[in-house]
Amino acid sequence: MSETAAPLAAPLFDRVAIVGVGLIGSSLARALTHYGVARQVVCADRSPEHCAKAMELGIVERATTDLAEALEGADLVVLATPVGAFAEVGEQLGPLLRPGMIVTDVGSVKQAVLRDVGPHIPDGVHLIPGHPVAGTEHSGPEAGFATLFQGRWCIVTPPPGANEGAVDKVVTMWRRIGSTVELMDANHHDRVLAITSHLPHLIAYTIVGTASDLEDDTKSEVIKFSAGGFRDFTRIAASDPVMWRDVFLNNREAVLEILQRFTEDLTALQRAIRWGEGEQLQDHFTKTRAIRRGIIDAKQA
Repeated sequence: MSETAAPLAAPLFDRVAIVGVGLIGSSLARALTHYGVARQVVCADRSPEHCAKAMELGIVERATTDLAEALEGADLVVLATPVGAFAEVGEQLGPLLRPGMIVTDVGSVKQAVLRDVGPHIPDGVHLIPGHPVAGTEHSGPEAGFATLFQGRWCIVTPPPGANEGAVDKVVTMWRRIGSTVELMDANHHDRVLAITSHLPHLIAYTIVGTASDLEDDTKSEVIKFSAGGFRDFTRIAASDPVMWRDVFLNNREAVLEILQRFTEDLTALQRAIRWGEGEQLQDHFTKTRAIRRGIIDAKQA
């Protein structure tokens, strides 16, 4: 293995199978080994190139395009594919699961997991969805790193009646690789993430798209003189387009609700600028400045 460390405690799992070895999947594979959480980590990915790269990087014991081969002997299965693939993966997964296994995921939309994977989970298998609120704009097996989850939130959304032992194991896994864990209802998660993550990405894609539609001479100056704000938008807008397509399609109700509220607030600001209402603008900016200070105090900056 390319990234190793003396385990702080006995391994929590004998064998973990990670389905999908992109940024999050490969980071989790590294972290589980780095922090001694799993005795063995394997992965399945539909891309032979991703499998070859994962083996070349030494982040898994085995990488295969065969889901059945990857799940053999696993006590934990982690779905790390785009959310839009959950229905297909869930259908393939069902017949391969054994009583006592735990299935979790890393997707940004939790109701989609319950809807698309839940019906395929047989009796005796425990589905405990999760969402590590961490990432970068990069993708692929080579983009991952073991400390990605250090100091970041992970939201675990067990369904009603979930096995307490299985929940505890998933929570312990995330804590041992450095995350702060919060338990939350899946529906509430999707509403919260619609404003904290999904809407900002939608805005970033829109702003960068607007810049790309400018005349060539103006566009070149926008790139040349990019200030910090625009640079941050371009970083966000460089995120995996397949993943974010699936997020918006699978959390459409919450995103559309928040987008409507944002549009109304934007219209109010547009009116204040048009009519020179400086006091209203200053009051609004003062209020939003306090939010930034709260984020810094929470060590999420």
